Amino acid sequence: MTSFQPETIAGQSPPADSVHPRDSSTDAPTSVSRLNDTIRGFIERWGSVWVEGEITSFNRRGGNVFGRLKDLGTESTVAFRIWSSTLNRLPKDLKVGDHVVACVKADYFPRTGDFSFAISAMRHVGLGEQLERLERLRVRLRTEGLFDPVHKKKLPFLPHCIGLITGENSDAEKDVHRNAELRWPRVRFRTRHAAVQGDRCVPETIAALKALDADPEVDVIVIARGGGDPQTLLGFSDERLLRAVAAASTPVVSAIGHENDRPLLDEVADVRASTPTDAAKRVVPDVSEQRALVSQLRARLTGRLTQRVLHDIAQLEQVRSRPALRTPHSMLTSRAQELWMLSNRGRDIVDRRIESERRRTSELGAGLRALSPLATLARGYAIAQLPDGSVLRDAAHAPAGTALRLTVEEGTVAARSEGGVPDAVPHGASSAGRATARGADSSASVDGPFDAEAPGDGVSVGRA
Repeated sequence: MTSFQPETIAGQSPPADSVHPRDSSTDAPTSVSRLNDTIRGFIERWGSVWVEGEITSFNRRGGNVFGRLKDLGTESTVAFRIWSSTLNRLPKDLKVGDHVVACVKADYFPRTGDFSFAISAMRHVGLGEQLERLERLRVRLRTEGLFDPVHKKKLPFLPHCIGLITGENSDAEKDVHRNAELRWPRVRFRTRHAAVQGDRCVPETIAALKALDADPEVDVIVIARGGGDPQTLLGFSDERLLRAVAAASTPVVSAIGHENDRPLLDEVADVRASTPTDAAKRVVPDVSEQRALVSQLRARLTGRLTQRVLHDIAQLEQVRSRPALRTPHSMLTSRAQELWMLSNRGRDIVDRRIESERRRTSELGAGLRALSPLATLARGYAIAQLPDGSVLRDAAHAPAGTALRLTVEEGTVAARSEGGVPDAVPHGASSAGRATARGADSSASVDGPFDAEAPGDGVSVGRA
């Protein structure tokens, strides 16, 4: 402790270092050094204290640990430090969220006025209340399917407009803009500023998310902030924000903190980026890489087309070299001779068939004429018919005086029966043939050709 020597001069105010803080006044103030030294002397008399709480920050720097311990029932916190010599005696798995009991001793630095507690011992009690609450929320949301990859929306290949939610004038905003514009210079941003910690974080972030999600020009939304201790990142594990992100129709990228920071927003968002810089790389493609890819694809396409054209040219040359295409008229010449032979053969077959059918027709006509009654009449026979038109078959049916009608080869004559006569004709001739045409009119009428009955039907035939 600094030794203060009062050097009082009569008629003047005492030196500040010589005035004890409890004796200070407007006319006799104490010095900052005397005040800090007095505070340190007072604090050193407290000794060591055992305290229970939850670790909310645990940062290693130069072999030492600097962190914060939070009260289990309120938001009160204290800063602590663990020297490397002490750290070697503590459990190796201490981390943020642990429920611990620690032996602390107050320490005050007079030069800077900083107050913290040095930890000499620490042991686990269980999970902190805050960590337990987050784990219960994680399990419930996973059960509801909010973490399911099936529900994750794919990022567009090249977003025309990126919605960005981050703190105003923050390093995260600069990182996203700079890295995205380096990869794709023409990318556009629509930025909404919101508090990234504290009580305003959740409502302002939700409002910004809804505004960007309703904007038809925004293709993807990035929620970004720099690193921080888990206590300051609690807003990004709030259930209200998580459900708003899950309900958004626009793909959402979570870029909260550093690689080791994992708020629940990382699980619900469609894509998790380890840092804001990583978010910029995931959202937009690298223009140089895309140009190289296009050049590569063009080269492949040119090679494939060239190969295909050369192959088709070779195929065409091979087809053209075939005899059928080299001298196509030879194929026609050989077929012409065959066609001429087939046509002649067909013509001969048709002619023979016509001649055969002509002979057959003549034979059938001759047979038909031989069977015709007219042929019988041509041989000198006649057909006698009674007045009722029936053919005379029996002489008894034509007594004397019966009018008859005689049909000969050329015409018809009228006659009258004189009765039956003795059989004077060869055996087998019809008795009707014995009828005579006595007293017949010399001017007998001539009718048309006879066609009343067919031959062989009992027709009475006799010589005219």
